[in-house]
Amino acid sequence: MSSHRYVAEYDDEDYQEYGEYDQQPKDPRRPYEDVESYEPYEPFDDDVVPEDSRAGRGVRRVLSGAGGLILTPVALGLLAWGGLRQQMLVQATLSTQRDVFGIGLLVGGGILLLAVGLLGALSATGPIVGGLVWGVAPGVAAAAVPEWGFRLVKYLPQNDVTYGVTSWLFIGGLLGTGLLLIGAGLAARLARRRR
Repeated sequence: MSSHRYVAEYDDEDYQEYGEYDQQPKDPRRPYEDVESYEPYEPFDDDVVPEDSRAGRGVRRVLSGAGGLILTPVALGLLAWGGLRQQMLVQATLSTQRDVFGIGLLVGGGILLLAVGLLGALSATGPIVGGLVWGVAPGVAAAAVPEWGFRLVKYLPQNDVTYGVTSWLFIGGLLGTGLLLIGAGLAARLARRRR
């Protein structure tokens, strides 16, 4: 058995007749280059002036920071007052009764702290400033130099709220709450940067 290789011979004229050599390969990125009806896209020119994002950010930071500075001490005061009422009723008297007003204070303070944390949606400034000024700074001062804590308490009016805040101050409640608020603000800032 012999194997033969068959080679087809074609005349170049056959190829030229069908335009094989004349056609240039099309660029796949420009499929409509040879279409006469194709018109290049012209962007729509709108006269709308884009908003300055810096001005918007500044307003959000101011609102968030003011909210954090105002709402945080109110929330901490309500939590401290409600906590003191609960402590005096339940622990001091070994009572199983409920103090509805004290529970309401605790719930109200918790909701206000939630609002401070949600200010991070506007800007991280609110939770960070509120946590730093009203939680971390006095908490660190009272832990490092307890005399400063007692001096700080002297400037406050002497009532149940002050006694509750004093308790929170020396057991680390203000420090922990302040760190949580700062963490919420930093988390909001990091999430915004990843978008």
